[in-house]
Amino acid sequence: AGPVRVKAGGPVNGRGAAGGRGAGAGGDDYDRPWRKNMAGQGGPKGSGAGGQGQGGQGGEEGRRKINYVGPDADLAAGLERDLLDRAPGVRWDDIAGLREAKRVLEEAAVLPLIMPEYFTGIRKPFKGVLLFGPPGTGKTMLAKAVATETGCTFFNVSSATLASKYRGESERMVRCLFDMARAAAPSIIFIDEVDSLCSQRGSQNEHEASRRVKTELLTQIDGCHSAPSDGPPGPNGEPPAPKRVMVLAATNFPWDIDEALRRRLEKRIYIPLPGPDERRELLAINLKSLVLSPDVEMDEVAAKLDGYSGDDITNICRDAAMNPMRRLTAGMAPSEIAAARAAGRDFTREPVEMRDFLTAASRINPSVGPEDIKKHVAWSAEFGSA
Repeated sequence: AGPVRVKAGGPVNGRGAAGGRGAGAGGDDYDRPWRKNMAGQGGPKGSGAGGQGQGGQGGEEGRRKINYVGPDADLAAGLERDLLDRAPGVRWDDIAGLREAKRVLEEAAVLPLIMPEYFTGIRKPFKGVLLFGPPGTGKTMLAKAVATETGCTFFNVSSATLASKYRGESERMVRCLFDMARAAAPSIIFIDEVDSLCSQRGSQNEHEASRRVKTELLTQIDGCHSAPSDGPPGPNGEPPAPKRVMVLAATNFPWDIDEALRRRLEKRIYIPLPGPDERRELLAINLKSLVLSPDVEMDEVAAKLDGYSGDDITNICRDAAMNPMRRLTAGMAPSEIAAARAAGRDFTREPVEMRDFLTAASRINPSVGPEDIKKHVAWSAEFGSA
């Protein structure tokens, strides 16, 4: 889904801060009882919710293990490489805007773990969520925030994860993946670029093996929503809350995914390009460590970057930050630059001027075209479900 924007304190190539704290989220101010028996997340080897266990550093080797019991132990060992060993460190407060997306993800992933007694019957959690939009708008960053906020088992899967040269093994890997997710529930399976894994069936160039993998994936998503819990009954003898497995997918080409998968991903959320306020915030985040000239007008720069994605804006900031160094070292040999540094010349204190941003913007064009935006908006209007 491409690079994304983050606020101060996180990576600067993401969708940055602001936007306030989402309901039920933020920091470690709520308990995570579902983490008690998770490998690498607490219990005798870890340190419970937060702390070292939060980062996946518990256990003898600092790597999360899943007690998989099944016929494909060799495949399970390979799939464990797609487990997140540590929390990405991105929280809801680190993501600007996208309030609707954060609300849906909270309701789908976070709140059912905090208050499972509420999410039963007609209020049962969504089995799948699709994030779609142009490249570089924050889809993968939202997935990282979900991994951090839930603290549950998180599988990061791509089409390469489930590829095999042996006949029938890719389907077995799909089944094994979901079996592992159930064994380690509550779990989230994140499939980035899901269109490459589950494109529309029945096309002229579709291979038989690819169709079998798609069919198995669709079957598992329908059957993985919940599994019987082996936990103790409730205080009044009611059955324990079922284990939850949620599928979170991201794509830049939602119109290419299979209709059956679209139906199973019950929430389909459009992630648009950043608006004026988000662009202004992103500029401040990317430039927070630089010296700016008094002639730099952030509002004017943000207005000129209309139509740019978060990744594009980060590239412009990086190029603009390089221009002072280019001016100072123009015509100098590497040995002269080294001598200037040895003499105490601090190149990092040279201010970035307004002309540097204008030059960078003239060199770097938007990576997303208006026709692409129109296609996403049209698909959202027809199939979106937030």
